[in-house]
Amino acid sequence: MRAAVSTASALGLTAEDAVVLNDSNRIALHLRPCDVLARVAPMATRQVAELEVEIVRRLAETESPVASLDPRVEPRVYERDGFVVTLWTYYRPVSDRDAVPAEYAHALERLHAGMQCVDLAAPHFTDRVAEAQSLVGDPARTPDLRDADRELLSSTLRTLASAIAKRDAAEQLLHGEPHPGNVLATRGGLLFTDFETCCRGPVEFDVAHAPEAVSARYPHVDRDLLRECRILTLALVASWRWDRDDRLPNGSRMGTELLGQIRAALARHLSQHDRL
Repeated sequence: MRAAVSTASALGLTAEDAVVLNDSNRIALHLRPCDVLARVAPMATRQVAELEVEIVRRLAETESPVASLDPRVEPRVYERDGFVVTLWTYYRPVSDRDAVPAEYAHALERLHAGMQCVDLAAPHFTDRVAEAQSLVGDPARTPDLRDADRELLSSTLRTLASAIAKRDAAEQLLHGEPHPGNVLATRGGLLFTDFETCCRGPVEFDVAHAPEAVSARYPHVDRDLLRECRILTLALVASWRWDRDDRLPNGSRMGTELLGQIRAALARHLSQHDRL
């Protein structure tokens, strides 16, 4: 918090107070009274932060629906006291406006169209799968994960990633996690935020993160591939929740619930294949 306040102050912004909005792998702060959203993370994540800033800067040029960097300062990553700090526009919550599925799907389609115009090197979605497999395969990092559940996650990650890769679907730059938690409802429309998970892969991988009512309205997707990506997404999220260092509130309970959802989704998936 001190790193964020001092960074903003050094840039001529009036930051007298900081309110924590989110505290997980990085901390998000509302700096007041200058109305800035500051994101602060360990120095080791500088490369990820730089990629996020560059992607958002380029997407803004395509008029994509993205939360913008604060226009009052240079759009880059700042260093302070062993942390990396990025400064973003703060959007006041709109309590009387919910994202309807059709609007959500259209915004995601626009985002993908903009990302097709951005030529940047980014990790492949299978790199994220490999990170999750490494986490699940290390009992020291996931000590509360039972053996049977560890095998379930490991086999699901391995099998689904392989099946998706074999489909040889068209790939492009993706958000990586365009779930509702990374969508802001503003007076001007829906905006996507948090591009630190940006990767390359089929659009179905992104669409799988959205609620089913939204994905049902996203045009021209391979529905079989989407079902596989949705199960893979469940396994990825479940893996992060069993990390001993995960700081998401109620993360362990969510991890248990996700294991049940994975088993049910796999059963439906196998039943669908048997009918075919």
